[in-house]
Amino acid sequence: MAALSCPFHPKVYKSSQNIKARPSISCSMQPSQSNTKVIVNGAAKEIGRAAVIAVTRARGMEVAGAVDSHLVGEDIGKVCDMEDPLEIPIINDLTMVLGSISQSKATGVVIDFTDPSTVYDNVKQATAFGMKSVVYVPRIKPDTITALSVLCEKASMGCLVAPTLSIGSILLQQAAISASFHYNNVEIVESRASPKDLPSPDAVQIARNLSNLGQIYNRQDISTDVLARGQVLGEDGVRVHSLVLPGLPSSTTVHFSGPGEVYSLKHDITNVQCLMPGLILAIRKVVRLKNLVYGLEKFL
Repeated sequence: MAALSCPFHPKVYKSSQNIKARPSISCSMQPSQSNTKVIVNGAAKEIGRAAVIAVTRARGMEVAGAVDSHLVGEDIGKVCDMEDPLEIPIINDLTMVLGSISQSKATGVVIDFTDPSTVYDNVKQATAFGMKSVVYVPRIKPDTITALSVLCEKASMGCLVAPTLSIGSILLQQAAISASFHYNNVEIVESRASPKDLPSPDAVQIARNLSNLGQIYNRQDISTDVLARGQVLGEDGVRVHSLVLPGLPSSTTVHFSGPGEVYSLKHDITNVQCLMPGLILAIRKVVRLKNLVYGLEKFL
């Protein structure tokens, strides 16, 4: 974003009777030196394009680099169908972009939308150049998160690993944890447009949250092997049913039941825009971190 610069210049006007000083203010639009420089790694993806637009519109930050192996050389502003080009070409070299931004001495954040296999190296590179990282890459292995935590701790460098950037999804998870202390039966039902990666990371995270709370769910048929009863996630009996329904929004519902009642929590996602408020919040928070934090819910 640009900052309004208005230097103050007094001017002296002479007359036959007296001399008066009148203020004159000239204003010009200049890039703010205090803006957080944001590099989007995975910029050509749908979520990457949405992130570029969201960061461009947000106060106190600006897109400073776009990295991807697709559409290399294309202006990221044009790729995002923005009215004006950003004059930032997509580059297939994270190190080159990091080196360019680090010379400005500005606060930098790398947003990682890439792949679980490349996350560690990406964060390591960003850390070497003194930049923080926001990682939104589903299905990162626990070993990778542990290694990242050690890396960030040694370098005193902030990193936020977010299993989800959807604030609605986080609120559903928090409400489900509260409900789990009052109900003995729980089922997760989700719908997705594609059968890829089922059960979804959201369902896996909810089941993980509900496990190890001292509660055993669905005791009546916890050991059943009937396929229609869904897949058991974890060791505490939480079951998930994954539906593939093209045309419907991605939906996650957690059903709890007790004597005489059913309590349901539902969250629908209609498009990738639902992740942008959480992303902007993550960028604002990670610049103050000096270690790894897992989960955006720590800042809600």
